[in-house]
Amino acid sequence: MSLQSEVDIRDVSVRFGNVQVLEKLNLKIAPSEFIVLLGPSGCGKSTLLNAIAGLLDVSDGQMWIGGRNVTWEEPKDRGIAMVFQSYALYPRMSVKKNMSFGLEVAGTPRAEIEARVAEAAQMLKLTPLLERKPAALSGGQRQRVAIGRALVRKVGVYLFDEPLSNLDAQLRAELRVEIKRLHARLGATMIYVTHDQIEALTLADRIAVMQGGVIQQLAAPKDIYRRPVNRFVASFVGSPAMNFIAGRVEAGLFFHAGDYRIPLAGYAFAGAPAAGAATLGIRPEHVLAGHEAGPDAIAAKVEMVEPMGADTLIWSRLPDGASLSIRHAADAAVREGDTLPVSFPADALSVFDDTPAGARL
Repeated sequence: MSLQSEVDIRDVSVRFGNVQVLEKLNLKIAPSEFIVLLGPSGCGKSTLLNAIAGLLDVSDGQMWIGGRNVTWEEPKDRGIAMVFQSYALYPRMSVKKNMSFGLEVAGTPRAEIEARVAEAAQMLKLTPLLERKPAALSGGQRQRVAIGRALVRKVGVYLFDEPLSNLDAQLRAELRVEIKRLHARLGATMIYVTHDQIEALTLADRIAVMQGGVIQQLAAPKDIYRRPVNRFVASFVGSPAMNFIAGRVEAGLFFHAGDYRIPLAGYAFAGAPAAGAATLGIRPEHVLAGHEAGPDAIAAKVEMVEPMGADTLIWSRLPDGASLSIRHAADAAVREGDTLPVSFPADALSVFDDTPAGARL
């Protein structure tokens, strides 16, 4: 099996009794691509990953891996390896034994096992720990062992099911870097499930944002972030979340909310209505505040200021009552109760229609 296998998910549906989790889902993953399945709990991302792995039977559709229809093949025959959220290590086995056990069961020659384990241990900085047992390892080290156990298989597709969610913030950041380096070094096809948007934005070649068993948007991280296709994607990706302001578009020239209006010249509309109810979105870091706001600024009332170290997060309220979060410079001289002039550059705006789907205009 090539380490650059294509994965082709064709009209796949998964049902549990009367509950439809996935319905006619299609996703084509290129060889060597790093795809992240991102979404809230219950959106179907882990179900999709388990279906790819063969741990769940599909109700309809087909799974193709490396040019083969593997829909009804056993997990061991699909050319995949999986890293779970729980480390799932054998507590009485050493690190070396945990990594080599699957190869031994498969009848891999001893010399090849030794070489594969040594190579994986070197990549994951586990060489000094090979004789230790899991109880003597930190959480980050245990997850490295779990990743190493998958790596030694040398398969076409690596599947990661929220592998960092049990770790603290610093370890998550460290292992995120290691996984990215690992992908660059191996050039392997990787599919990674997470609800953590930072993991998705930093790791992925493309992100599939899911909700209700449906892929809402499939695109590169920068496109997901800058041009979300609907309000769900816009609200789920970004921390703090995108600001939303209810109002109306008038002739594609202005967005009106309350007694103020925001110019839209420079915003790329795609079939926008001449007039109609809509929602304007802007990310906190794109809001121009203070002296940057310009002469046509709107007065925002500052309600709370959060120093974040590298920058400052300002929580404020617009004249119509809409809340507005602003990411400002770390040395911002702003206090609670201040009036802060703000403006919204048109090229950083997103405008969504007033339908339940909240599609981007």
